[in-house]
Amino acid sequence: MESPTYTVDEALVAMGFGNFQILVLAYAGMGWVSEAMEMMLLSFVGPAVQSEWDLSSHEESLITSVVFAGMLVGAYSWGIVSDNHGRRKGFLFTAIVTSAAGFLSAFSPNYISLLILRCLVGFGLGGGPVLSSWFLEFIPAPNRGTWMVVFSALWTVGTIFEALLAWLVMPTLGWRWLLALSAFPSSLLLMFYGVTPESPRYLCMKGRTTDALNVLEKVARMNKTKLPSGNLVSDHHIELHGKSNLSEDTHLLSPGRNENETPKSVDSNMGYISSLFMLLSPKLVRSTLLLWVVFFGNAFSYYGLVLLTSELNNGSNKCTPTEMRSDKSPAVSYRDVFITSFAEFPGLLLSAATVDKLGRKLSMSAMFFFGCLFLLPLVVHQPEGLTTALLFGARMCITGSFTIVYIYAPEIYPTSVRTTGVGIASSVGRIGGMLCPIVAVRSGTWMSSNCIHSTI
Repeated sequence: MESPTYTVDEALVAMGFGNFQILVLAYAGMGWVSEAMEMMLLSFVGPAVQSEWDLSSHEESLITSVVFAGMLVGAYSWGIVSDNHGRRKGFLFTAIVTSAAGFLSAFSPNYISLLILRCLVGFGLGGGPVLSSWFLEFIPAPNRGTWMVVFSALWTVGTIFEALLAWLVMPTLGWRWLLALSAFPSSLLLMFYGVTPESPRYLCMKGRTTDALNVLEKVARMNKTKLPSGNLVSDHHIELHGKSNLSEDTHLLSPGRNENETPKSVDSNMGYISSLFMLLSPKLVRSTLLLWVVFFGNAFSYYGLVLLTSELNNGSNKCTPTEMRSDKSPAVSYRDVFITSFAEFPGLLLSAATVDKLGRKLSMSAMFFFGCLFLLPLVVHQPEGLTTALLFGARMCITGSFTIVYIYAPEIYPTSVRTTGVGIASSVGRIGGMLCPIVAVRSGTWMSSNCIHSTI
């Protein structure tokens, strides 16, 4: 008689969500907070550097664009690294690059060096999808939607903390201190890296079932539960042939197989180029292309809103007569940025309420639609209070959409190309991020000039 078998998913469901997953959430969440802070500070650093170094609006927008350019390359690169060499190695290198370049950028002597270092920060930040995929692969299937929303909430914590930090630091210490302090969370990932486990799904995909079993036994001990009886099985052969489904079909490995032996098919077929080919295979190409469009729209909208908040409600863009303006007016309204950052909390609640009831795609469509309704009135000048309220509503909707797409994206790809698929989709989104600073900064300038002409 054959002995009973179980998969990684079945083991996680049997053990449930417990202390182990809480620690994984804390570690991955710190990386998510770090990325949110590094992205949020762009709306503060640009105006400050422009004023200090007398930059043009184009040069100011380039400070943000180079970060997205780095993320464009990093998201693809770190996704491939983590799919071929492990999730842990993927987020180790991202943490090193992000923390080092982020801290050194605080000492930038000139504009060019700042651009180079911020581009390197973006390259490191491109590894964000690796952490989200790593966390996802430890969560029992019935709880993934809920806990991915909780995970996404940590991004909001990062944006609010960065807005508060800028409010406290910028008026007195300046932008260099903000850059240095914002790099600290990334360094925490390096401090606790030694205790992080590898994803058992990745280990099974590589044929290292003994290593995967050791990780699952650690999960069982920390959660004070037991593994299912029988042998752990791997599904990497099913996935490599494009037959994966939501139930994650399994393939039984012989009990005597060497734990360090990697299937030849994994090494030969899952190289850097073949990963992209699999994403564009007939089975996945439609989902992949649509996912790229959604990531582009989300990134363009979200980061555009963050930058518009500082551009539309700043000291130089008030719709008041020129002679009434003071040179001492703040370059950025930290209060308005702080207020609109809180819009992400109701956005997360909306996504949590709709993602399972309405489905992933319908929920994202609704969020985009209502986000457009909030943005349409901003085509013409509005009073400051109404502008803040409209930006609040738009950011609430786009946050909900961004949260849902990060839940949806890892679910449509098999383990063997999961972080590569999400990483490339995230890279396409970074193209939107590269374009939005040009539009946001120049739109703010246009609104400012339009206000001036209307008051003369």
